[in-house]
Amino acid sequence: MDSWPPWLNSRWDEGARSASALWRELKANGFPGQRGIVSQWARRQRLAEKAGQSRIARTPSARVIARLMTAARDDLAKSEAILVAAIDVNVPELVITRKVIGDFQSMIRSKSALNLDSWLETAKNSLISSFAGGVEKDIDAVRNAIISPWSNGQTEGQITRLKLIKRQMYGCAKLDLLQARLIGAT
Repeated sequence: MDSWPPWLNSRWDEGARSASALWRELKANGFPGQRGIVSQWARRQRLAEKAGQSRIARTPSARVIARLMTAARDDLAKSEAILVAAIDVNVPELVITRKVIGDFQSMIRSKSALNLDSWLETAKNSLISSFAGGVEKDIDAVRNAIISPWSNGQTEGQITRLKLIKRQMYGCAKLDLLQARLIGAT
């Protein structure tokens, strides 16, 4: 196989993509090897072309992009990491937005609102400007939520559960029936 790659490369560039057809042509020119060797070479060529493509084959949905842009890069699968790299190259505005989102997440995790004002200025000029506008309207509540050790997550979870049960009862959830369902009939 060592002397045949230049010929194979030229045929590949001409558009001959069938490994069997390439093997038959090689065999006619005196190639002593088996078809499997040519098949492996063609598979490697296809993979190299696929990896070298600069554009994404199918545009991902906005939900998928949002999840990928907010997830830690270490937690991404290989295919997702390739997709994020392609997005970074083709949509530079998302790179800035990803950094802004990451900065906000780190403020919340570290319980430090020192950089909130500078974050707001940066966020207003990014793709999440509407979110930044909402934060700015209620800046005191956001600042207190970031630095406060308290969380109302339990309360919100119970309210969500109650609303779910009420929806499952098709609007028949008056107080007595809801109480019977949640607490049990007395």
